[in-house]
Amino acid sequence: MKIADRTVRARMTGRVQGVSFRAWTCREATKLDLKGWVRNEPDGSVSALLSGAPKAVATMTKLLRDGPVAARVSDVRIEEAEPLDLPDRFEIRY
Repeated sequence: MKIADRTVRARMTGRVQGVSFRAWTCREATKLDLKGWVRNEPDGSVSALLSGAPKAVATMTKLLRDGPVAARVSDVRIEEAEPLDLPDRFEIRY
């Protein structure tokens, strides 16, 4: 991670599970050269850790507000985060 990188944690709610949200997030984040992960949560939400160039992180957080075609995102919460447990690429966690 470069000093200028930004890391955020995102939590999406709505119809975000069972609609390929994780796979879509992984593809979009990879296109933006982000590192991090995405996973389903037991409460039906999806969480993600996004790290990379500030402009790329901002673009991804905007994309998360719509999600893939079948999703219906009702809310996205973004908070600054430490780049702890950051993988070398973007991955889906189970």
